[in-house]
Amino acid sequence: MIDLYYWTTPNGHKITLFLEEAGLEYKIIPINIGKGDQFKPDFLAISPNNRIPAMIDHAPADGGPAVALFESGAMLQYLAEKTGKFLPADVRGRFEVMQWLFWQMAGLGPMAGQNHHFGTYAPEKIPYAIDRYVRETARLYGVLNKRLADREFIAGDYSIADMASYPWIVSHDKQQQNLDDFPHLKRWYDAIAARPATQRAYAHAARVNPNPTVQSDEAKKILFGQGAHTVK
Repeated sequence: MIDLYYWTTPNGHKITLFLEEAGLEYKIIPINIGKGDQFKPDFLAISPNNRIPAMIDHAPADGGPAVALFESGAMLQYLAEKTGKFLPADVRGRFEVMQWLFWQMAGLGPMAGQNHHFGTYAPEKIPYAIDRYVRETARLYGVLNKRLADREFIAGDYSIADMASYPWIVSHDKQQQNLDDFPHLKRWYDAIAARPATQRAYAHAARVNPNPTVQSDEAKKILFGQGAHTVK
């Protein structure tokens, strides 16, 4: 049994995508980040960065004590190694996947996240910031589109690199991106969206948080008012 501490964000979806693809038994423990659940002591004991997702694997492959993890990229790598799925065993294949996983963690996720913030949530619409992050998101889409021109998935076979990147493309409209401008990326996106495991993962999201776009003023204060004072 895996306990998944989850909310309906792109980083949260990465892990449900893997768990559904691998057929692992897991329990979702909702962490409502708009209500401040991420600051509760029990959650911080697992995720000291007060971010979702996090997980506890009560049956690790080595038969030892439970393993607790935070950071979605580390969680994907752990699950891939635990199951022997979606990450090649050979060195070249493994690092073909890993470099694109790091690309998502360091580039696509943070830049698309800033795109969302300044385009949707910022109380003041700052043209320079919006333009900067929309253009950088487009550049990253272009990198991925070029990569997918001669292969079905990012690293050949479907892998944790695809699972990491796909949830950040789902909100392309909010990122002011038109998938028709990126035909190879669009083909890849549609193929992943059609996978039964993807559909099951996003069905969980709809049950956990039926109104994901609704953000109260109090939720925005919790989400966007953090600083050193919030780390206790």
